[in-house]
Amino acid sequence: MLNTSPPLIVLGCGFTGAVVAGLRRASGGRVVATTRSPERAAELAQAGIEVSVLPALTAEAVDRLVTDGADVLVAFPPDGATDAAIAPSLRRARAIAYVSSTAVYGDARGRIDEATPTSADGPRAAARLAAEDVYRARGAVVLRAAGIYGPGRGLHQRLLRGDFRMTGEGDRQGRNVVSRIHVEDLARLALAALERADRAAPGEAFLVADDAPVPQIEVVRWLCARLGLALPAGAPREDLHETLRHDRAVDNAKIKRALGMALLYPSYIEGFEACLAVEAEAPAPAAGERAPLHRG
Repeated sequence: MLNTSPPLIVLGCGFTGAVVAGLRRASGGRVVATTRSPERAAELAQAGIEVSVLPALTAEAVDRLVTDGADVLVAFPPDGATDAAIAPSLRRARAIAYVSSTAVYGDARGRIDEATPTSADGPRAAARLAAEDVYRARGAVVLRAAGIYGPGRGLHQRLLRGDFRMTGEGDRQGRNVVSRIHVEDLARLALAALERADRAAPGEAFLVADDAPVPQIEVVRWLCARLGLALPAGAPREDLHETLRHDRAVDNAKIKRALGMALLYPSYIEGFEACLAVEAEAPAPAAGERAPLHRG
């Protein structure tokens, strides 16, 4: 059966972008992707994806890639300049989705949803919010993703490498609540947001997380038991990366309701079991290497 979906342009085909590209190709759609890596380009090409290797995204390059009626996924982290430079070149796109982050909520604690005030106090949050504004002005749907994990990337890999530390000590170790999203669920929701523009209004923002935000210690204990590892040591909160200091439960109800979708991996158990199954067939890359390309 002929696939009649518009071409998909993936700007920044890294971990998330590659999964989105693989899913659209698996359904027979045409996909054009950009990457800075010739090695990544070779992997994408093997999956039938048309690839442009670009050391940097420019307005001219994006203008050539984004044809009339194309869907566009923007999936690279903000650098303070590129987003504003290329956004005008998206004028011919049919639909745009921008992958952002829950970093835009700063130090907000407890339950957060789309009504929770954002904060530009930190540099990561400020950069994300500025990029969101640029793309929302072009009609993009914004997906604020919780911690993204999948085969080759996530807490399980950090535990295996021995470089993960939890907040606190003793009975309070790892009690902060953390939300996450499996990369395949994020990719499915991103594609649905592009394809169902009548349900995801231009300029709208959605939180993307799984159904089960839980204390970090619960996930760590489960993974350590599953992998036969000792529990990691604790560390003072100020010594940890800011993403490990958060204590909040991300509410995903709005996007599931808008798109009429359920998750493949509603909790960390289904998600990490799937990761381990994939990695058992194709061993995960060593530290510093890329995760294997998901082919849908």
